[in-house]
Amino acid sequence: MQKIIVADDEARIRKLVSDFLKKSGYEVIEAEDGDETFELFKKNRDSVDLIILDIMMPGLNGWEVCKKIRESSSVPVIMLTARSEEFDELTGYEAGIDDYVTKPFSPTILVKRVEAVLRRAAGAKPGRERQFSELTFNDDAHEVRLYGEEIELTLKEYSILKKFLDAPGRVFSREQLLDSIWGYDFSGDIRTVDSHVARLRTKLGTWGNKHLKTVYGIGYKIEEA
Repeated sequence: MQKIIVADDEARIRKLVSDFLKKSGYEVIEAEDGDETFELFKKNRDSVDLIILDIMMPGLNGWEVCKKIRESSSVPVIMLTARSEEFDELTGYEAGIDDYVTKPFSPTILVKRVEAVLRRAAGAKPGRERQFSELTFNDDAHEVRLYGEEIELTLKEYSILKKFLDAPGRVFSREQLLDSIWGYDFSGDIRTVDSHVARLRTKLGTWGNKHLKTVYGIGYKIEEA
């Protein structure tokens, strides 16, 4: 049974979301503020499959919790935001969220979003270990090592790198990356692809600058040595 943390300071919303998720077969852990959310994440790091985070919570807010989680994990995150709050989609995806839902929302639609994000996360995992010059990519362990040191990537960064390594030398357009990794129903800014590729290149350091190439006017590729 997949485990989901639901974090919202409004008990009514927590219960509504939790009830619908439980009916859909998920195990749910509830948190009422940001500090409790992060503590629950640390205790369940190896078993939690997804986190639903409200932005405005006592203690650590949703953005701060997401940032702390992303320091050590690529677990999928769905952010809840009120219509009255300013929400920059590009900033959100750059921060490492996988999707967001605006309040008030349909619990049924939220469950569908959860299913979609979990499917994409599962689709990034099956595979085997492979070597690409100094980089080792282990899809079974969901692990990337460069010069023997593990590189912490978000789920989106990992999925982009996997896409490139599955077809070295092939150029992928921004639209192709957006469709295959974010999904056809993504309605945000296509520039989020550029932001994620730039962050991936930075995390891969000199190796990224050498092998991860921009093909101007078309897209990106991993260039073979």
